[in-house]
Amino acid sequence: MAMATDGQLQLKIRDGQPENMFRVILEEPEGGAKFDESTDGGDETCILTVFIKTDVVIRDPIDKMRSTLAVRWGKAKTGNANWGRQFKDAVFDVYGDDDDLDEDEERTVGQKAYAWSFHVIQLPWKIVFAFIPPTDYCGGWVCFCFSLIFIGLVTAIIGDVAAIFGCCLGIKAMGTAITFVALGTSLPDTFASKTAAQQDPHADASVGNVTGSNSVNVFLGLGMPWTIGAIYWAAGANDEWRRKFGPGTEPHLKIPEAFREGAFIVQAGDLAFSVTVFSICAVLCVAILAARRRLFGGELGGPLPAKIVSAVLMISLWLVYIGMSFWKMETS
Repeated sequence: MAMATDGQLQLKIRDGQPENMFRVILEEPEGGAKFDESTDGGDETCILTVFIKTDVVIRDPIDKMRSTLAVRWGKAKTGNANWGRQFKDAVFDVYGDDDDLDEDEERTVGQKAYAWSFHVIQLPWKIVFAFIPPTDYCGGWVCFCFSLIFIGLVTAIIGDVAAIFGCCLGIKAMGTAITFVALGTSLPDTFASKTAAQQDPHADASVGNVTGSNSVNVFLGLGMPWTIGAIYWAAGANDEWRRKFGPGTEPHLKIPEAFREGAFIVQAGDLAFSVTVFSICAVLCVAILAARRRLFGGELGGPLPAKIVSAVLMISLWLVYIGMSFWKMETS
């Protein structure tokens, strides 16, 4: 007869798989019993190690879950560090990327003053946009959604400021829309296209960025307001709507009978003329790009005189569009 001491339950990793393990220790044999010296424990004790293997059906999902949680936790830690670094860079990063400077090259006094001036002006916006989470969360979807929200807020601010500014100068709403609002919302696309043109050997990225952003502006900028307006007016007309489009007004007879109790109405105004002028200028712009490819082998770059002439022509097309639109607004 031998006495068994309490075993200790442990979790071991054996061959890459978790196993429950405990030991049974026998000691103080009685009745003339002896332990084999060659076994584990020697002649004083006898040790039995018991392994309880985990069921494969249960173990595999647990392993996958643990591996997934470990990966996501690592990404979350990296994302938290990057998010904190965004605020640090927003406050202390004055010069931005220093890759354009050699190791032995230093900034001039003018370059330092220029960088610090813009840093002070941009500091509130840098801090605000530092709240956008980095791309480490949920595969970048959190960053994407927050970026859209912040872009919408900035666009709304630009629209309101431009409307107030145009009202102070006595400029009509359409004139404000095609000048101040368009400049405020399109300059980021312009700088993005400039960066794409510098980093890509072809002009596809820069030209595609401009045309793509304008497509989003037109489709989203027209589709969403019209959808919201249609849903709102489908609930019925109010006094202001009846005063403009109700019985006794000139537009009332042009409204289909099914919608005379309330409908979302958008008067065309000078839109046809503006679109026509813009289309002509767009065709001329594409013709300039095609001519540059034929003459200089590319839409962008080339000799300095050619770049200056191309830039002047492009800016002139924009001024022609603005001038013709303002002329139509004043004469209509």
